[in-house]
Amino acid sequence: MPVEFLGIGGTNDGSETSPRSGAAFDKEYTLRLARAHEEHGWDRVLFAYGSGSPEPAQAAAYIATKLDKLQILLAHRPNVSYPTFAAKTFATLDQISDGRLTVHFITGGTDHEQQREGDYLTKDERYSRTREYIGIVKKAWTSREPFDHEGEHYRFADFVSDVFPVQQPRPGVSFGGSSPAAYRAGGAEADIFCLWGEPLADTAAQIESVKQAAKDAGRTDVPRIQVAFRPILGATEELAWEKAYRTVDAIKARTAGGKALTRRHSLTSPENTGSQRLLEIAGRGERFDRALWTPTAVATGGAGNSNALVGTPETVAQALLDYYDLGVDIISARGYHMIDDTIDFGRHVIPIVREEVAKRDRERSAKPVEPRRESIAVDG
Repeated sequence: MPVEFLGIGGTNDGSETSPRSGAAFDKEYTLRLARAHEEHGWDRVLFAYGSGSPEPAQAAAYIATKLDKLQILLAHRPNVSYPTFAAKTFATLDQISDGRLTVHFITGGTDHEQQREGDYLTKDERYSRTREYIGIVKKAWTSREPFDHEGEHYRFADFVSDVFPVQQPRPGVSFGGSSPAAYRAGGAEADIFCLWGEPLADTAAQIESVKQAAKDAGRTDVPRIQVAFRPILGATEELAWEKAYRTVDAIKARTAGGKALTRRHSLTSPENTGSQRLLEIAGRGERFDRALWTPTAVATGGAGNSNALVGTPETVAQALLDYYDLGVDIISARGYHMIDDTIDFGRHVIPIVREEVAKRDRERSAKPVEPRRESIAVDG
């Protein structure tokens, strides 16, 4: 199966290791970063969502009008708009981008962050709402006839959109999480299920949970699996590890005195299961498998995609192939110096992974198919 690479559609040059140098939405930087992805072998970029951050759909639309190939993953929180309105927004963006849109639905892992925009539902209620919301969006994308809806969270009558996506029957739906509620919602509705980088054994267990949730929801297919990492590359192993320790030192300098890096995430007591899992894994050790390293997650309080893969391009590529062999076919990656790291990863890691995946596919297709043995009933 082919492998895809997802980068970050950042709107400014800030990261965990350094504060931004300009405005929250730096239009020229946003385009430079997106172009670095398009020119160096990446498939798509994520435009993330935060309560006070630049509106991601408009940033994505800006990039869609400037670049011809780069695909877009748009993060969206159901609490910020009605699902019929959102469906039209997404369909319009898919038209603007000539069919390059995937939508990533975020339930929200932090009560305080959700409440900043008026969302006071409990976590379980939010998952219920997200599942209902996605179903409405999908129907609005595909229904040419007016329809009514009366559910737990939404009620409307006689809706039909006049704008439809380029992609048929609809754009892809992406979803993430690490709790049983997340597995149930994403297993039922998602085309892509997103995980943060964990040790291989933990990732394999999560994949099985997603598959079981899809089966329990009555699906005959399963979501594709995406896993996210923070690559730290060096020309040699020694140089890569020196860079890794400098990176953690820079993060710690910014969080000195217990200061959180963003208003969205607690440095010491994260509410969301995914961050709790990252910190629990870090409590088991700093290094796992071929190249996974946890101190970057500890330094941020398990914030988001924060476990690193450390090593030469060859080492990191082989580590990613280990995840591919588990069934992961979308790799999410971003560095700490976003443009430079985007270029380095695109030049030195992506080609190795793509070549090895193609080799695996050729070997798989070349294997002879064993003849099927028919059972023969014998009377006697």
